Amino acid sequence: MVPIGERPILWHLMKYYSHWGHNDFVLCLGHLGDVIRDFFLNYDVHTQDVTVTLGQQKQVRHNSQHTETRWHVALAETGLDTMTGGRVKRIQKYVAADDHFMLTYGDGLGTIDIHKLVAFHKAHGKILTVSGVRPPSRFGELRMNAKGLVTAFNEKPQVSEGRISGGFFVCRKDIFKYLNNRADLVFEQEPIQHLVRDKQVMVYKHEGFWQPMDTYRDYLYLNGLIEKNQAPWMLWK
Repeated sequence: MVPIGERPILWHLMKYYSHWGHNDFVLCLGHLGDVIRDFFLNYDVHTQDVTVTLGQQKQVRHNSQHTETRWHVALAETGLDTMTGGRVKRIQKYVAADDHFMLTYGDGLGTIDIHKLVAFHKAHGKILTVSGVRPPSRFGELRMNAKGLVTAFNEKPQVSEGRISGGFFVCRKDIFKYLNNRADLVFEQEPIQHLVRDKQVMVYKHEGFWQPMDTYRDYLYLNGLIEKNQAPWMLWK
């Protein structure tokens, strides 16, 4: 729920998926669950201008409209201290009818082509697809000529070697065979290790923008992109 611009980062992620035509969401609630519930149960009030007439017959008139009327949001309580693997297992009933579903964290934004990601996943037939991204450097990059004259300075370039998980997953429903309800089950440990052992994990390579929000510096960077109208993930604008 940390704000990026005027909306929580969670909202930005949901808007991004919605841009690609995906409007059914399951939120695994735990920490700040009440805040997330309030945001969506009172979504119109949180996102629109309203006029309130006070008194016995209190009235609320919405003075603007939003474009999220097609969203279906399941607010699933998965436990305050439950780790990532346990959370995914506990929302199985919400996706049981789907052969495939997408999964992501709430702390990273990117420009991954969701259509191509899903098509890649369905084509290879494995259980799990991980989006492999270039991690951004924690330090500025200097480029210079032979005389030491700086020719370019990039505040947050992406690393050109190696990849990490960008958090945009696609799963076959067989993933639940590798999960259980244990509160301490970490998705990135036992489940994915066992999937790798069984040769059931493929990487979708993403070369474009990707940025986590792990630190206050990341928070300032993402908000700065919005302030400069240079937020590449905001395809809906």
